[in-house]
Amino acid sequence: MEETPARLAALPSWLLTQTAAHTHRLVIDGLATLGASGYHYRLLVALEEFGPASQAALGRRAGIHLSDVVAALNELAGQGLIERSPDPDDRRRNIVTITAPGRRQLKKLDKQLAKTQDELLAPLSEDERDQLTRMLARLLEHHKR
Repeated sequence: MEETPARLAALPSWLLTQTAAHTHRLVIDGLATLGASGYHYRLLVALEEFGPASQAALGRRAGIHLSDVVAALNELAGQGLIERSPDPDDRRRNIVTITAPGRRQLKKLDKQLAKTQDELLAPLSEDERDQLTRMLARLLEHHKR
């Protein structure tokens, strides 16, 4: 492995970027073992946490562009993990609901992601993991304003 210049290795932005790239690979590879993607996971989580929703609301909650939401929902529907039904208030809009197989798949994905988190954070103690998570959440919240 190539040695990193010290000036780069001292930059938090560089460290976050490098860690994010490694994390992305770990997550994508882990989810792929179960035939899923990050979009699938994010949509299933949003449905479980907030309940049935329109495709547009799901996209906003999961942070996914609407054109990508439709493609991911088509994949989830093809696997029987979600159902779409016409919105009784607006027949032009679909309401998406997670199915029982979708909830089972989400539990499997949660277990896989827990393994991924353990792999990513292996050198850190539980307290350090909690502290890192709190600090990252604080940074993200600050920059989302």
